[in-house]
Amino acid sequence: MNTLLIEIGSEEIPAGYIIPALDAFKENILSALDKSRIDHGIAHTLGTPRRLALIIEDLADMQTARTSTITGPPERVGFDENGNPTLAAEKFASKARVAVDQIKVEETPKGRYLTAVIEEKCESSVSILESILEHEILSIPFPKRMKWGDLSISFARPIISLVGLLGDKILDFKVGNIKSSPRIFGHPFMCPGKHKIESADDYIAVAEKAGVVPDIEKRKELLTNAIEACAKEHHSHILEDDDLIDIVTNLVEYPFPVVGGFDEQFLEVPDEVLITAMREHQKYFALVDGKGNLKPLFIAVNNTKANDMQLVARGHEKVLRARLSDAKFFYEVDCKSSLDEFAQKLKNVTFQEKLGTVYEKTLRIGTLVEYLAMVSSYEDKETLKQNVARAAQICKADLVSQVVIEFTKLQGIIGRAYAQKAGEQQDVALAIEQHYRPVYSGGKLPENPTACLLAISDKLDTICGCFSVGLIPTGGADPYALRRQGIGIIQIMLEENLDVSLTAMIDKGLEAYMDDAAKREETALKIKDFFKNRMINILTDMGFSKEAVNSALWASFDNIPDVVLRVRALDSLRKEPDFEPLSITFKRVGNILKKTAGTEDLSVDQNLFEDPSESALFSATNEVRQLVNDLIQEGNYDTALSHIATLRPKVDSFFDDVMVMAEDTKLRQNRIALLSSVSGLFENIADFSMI
Repeated sequence: MNTLLIEIGSEEIPAGYIIPALDAFKENILSALDKSRIDHGIAHTLGTPRRLALIIEDLADMQTARTSTITGPPERVGFDENGNPTLAAEKFASKARVAVDQIKVEETPKGRYLTAVIEEKCESSVSILESILEHEILSIPFPKRMKWGDLSISFARPIISLVGLLGDKILDFKVGNIKSSPRIFGHPFMCPGKHKIESADDYIAVAEKAGVVPDIEKRKELLTNAIEACAKEHHSHILEDDDLIDIVTNLVEYPFPVVGGFDEQFLEVPDEVLITAMREHQKYFALVDGKGNLKPLFIAVNNTKANDMQLVARGHEKVLRARLSDAKFFYEVDCKSSLDEFAQKLKNVTFQEKLGTVYEKTLRIGTLVEYLAMVSSYEDKETLKQNVARAAQICKADLVSQVVIEFTKLQGIIGRAYAQKAGEQQDVALAIEQHYRPVYSGGKLPENPTACLLAISDKLDTICGCFSVGLIPTGGADPYALRRQGIGIIQIMLEENLDVSLTAMIDKGLEAYMDDAAKREETALKIKDFFKNRMINILTDMGFSKEAVNSALWASFDNIPDVVLRVRALDSLRKEPDFEPLSITFKRVGNILKKTAGTEDLSVDQNLFEDPSESALFSATNEVRQLVNDLIQEGNYDTALSHIATLRPKVDSFFDDVMVMAEDTKLRQNRIALLSSVSGLFENIADFSMI
């Protein structure tokens, strides 16, 4: 057993490429080893901007031996009456690569047949690795690839070195015009040139001696400790940014941070603009004081240590000064216009070719959000209506601001900052930023009623608009992120316990797009089905059984928070020991009623009862009906289902004692009406036929 090392040296690879590439390389190599029957231990990935490396512990020197038995012709064909092998036996032996006398006859379900045991050839791990490494290296996926020189191969960046060692054995392979060797490149500035590795186990030590920290987690820890120490020296704290730490970790081979500063006049610009200018363009860390206020300081992380780090700091300051000057200029230009003036400019910004301008979208959002404000369960509806109407007018205004045009990730954030500066209501200002939430799966949700309703309206308008013109997600294609927006609506409604009718919301959203009632109804059904599928995914991810989810959704899903209550109650009931006979009984009720469609309006006539079981079921159903209805109104579905479950013995007796589908029409319709009254108790809770 030896350690395997593979390192691909290259020109600088983009930081975002490194982790996905290493994960894919590891998975592909391990899969190839398993297919080749080469035993191995744990695999570790290592990488810097100039190298991708993989170390696999305890790799076997040889393939694992494997034997297999193949079956040939029947005994009567393989041997003559004297027991001598025939031509068929000789051909079988040749095919199996064994001598004729090694052929055996075994009893099989089909009779006695010739068999042979084949021992597959075991090759060395070295020879197998040498044959597969070129393919596996060139198969590493990257968002973008490039070619270089006159070579036909492609990679993220030109490959400049290859190392392959199994223990101290050098693997002989080639990729393009680069041949493997036991030498790695050191740090390009601190330890340039190549450094020999005697054994795979020495890789990390040799690399670190050459000024490179290939272990990503160790480099990340070094970076974190170094920037925190720099911040502490300046009585500051690092503005929390885990994503930036990950990015910078993969921008350097060894981190050397330095603290720089900028003119305090730039602090007049909103913090978000300064932070974004530092983060997005320069990958600098912002510093804050103990109260979280931005300080005119930053930390830049270098890939090498200069003799005069203050000179390096001044270089960073010069670069950042130009960035912040641009940001300050854009901000000052924006301050000359109001949000209402920006909003008017949205008339010249296309939302979607078939759906008009962004300005028109804000008008549709305004109509929809005012409707939601009035039908929601939030208090002080008049104030809420005023807030959502104002928020809808200016929620997209910052899209045409100079700052957002330059820093697109600040959309909404800058709108909120400008609204606060203009003295807008705080809920309105926050809604401008938060109506985009959630921006990713599991992301933050809006935090006040104005923001929640605005977010729902914005997302619902997009969904209704796209569906109305046939821009419907198919398979993996969802260019307008409608699935994410649908999930966002559901998550907000669940979090806020908004019991607004989904059907009414969709109908209101479609009014702005479709005049034809028939087409609008057809489109609404498609949208509701779209939401139903999102609900299935969300509820199953919450841990509910798929049966309970389907049963509740197919009964009704117009009230989204109510669906969760019903699913939870149904899932709880399913765990009861007598649930199976209960579900069978109610499923039977539902199946009979589905076969007798068109009889829903029948009423029960007690004078037509012929058997005591009919009267007993009728009385028991009436006794629990009002109680169940009250419990459903309260959302207490657990107790409601418990009361409905008490009817099972009466329903079973009814099925045992009478024939529902009697020849007499009046009797048959009366018994169907009786079952319908039972079904009416749970038809809006769950469809038991789905269980």
